[in-house]
Amino acid sequence: MKCPFCGNPETRVVDSRDTNENRTIRRRRKCEKCKARFSTYEHVEVLNKVVIKRDETEEPYQREKMEEGIKRATNKRIKGDNLKQLIDEIEIEINRKGESEISSKKIGKAILEKLKKKDEVAYLRFASVFKSFGSGERFIKEFKKIGK
Repeated sequence: MKCPFCGNPETRVVDSRDTNENRTIRRRRKCEKCKARFSTYEHVEVLNKVVIKRDETEEPYQREKMEEGIKRATNKRIKGDNLKQLIDEIEIEINRKGESEISSKKIGKAILEKLKKKDEVAYLRFASVFKSFGSGERFIKEFKKIGK
């Protein structure tokens, strides 16, 4: 691991601990040259998963794409580590069965399920795009559903 401050490739792990319910490892590192300390995080990356979109086209799974949609929906309501943990939980959920293909609909439903528990406003924002609300009436209908 290169030092982010001086670029030296010689760094050593000072401390290592599990975070996020043993799904991520946080490593505290120290540069051998400039003595700066920094943290790195190691988590499972989903590889070779194919997403089947609504129009039946296929594309490789991209965590970043899912993150962007969730960030737009949460827009400053869920931040930092809480947002990262939410995304990790969703990713674990969509990988639970170990399938190599998943529909965008299943991903969207997993996101909605987690958002509904975390933040109802973010849930409504995401649902309005995912479920293609065409009118305020649909929005109000969904709002009433979560209020029950």
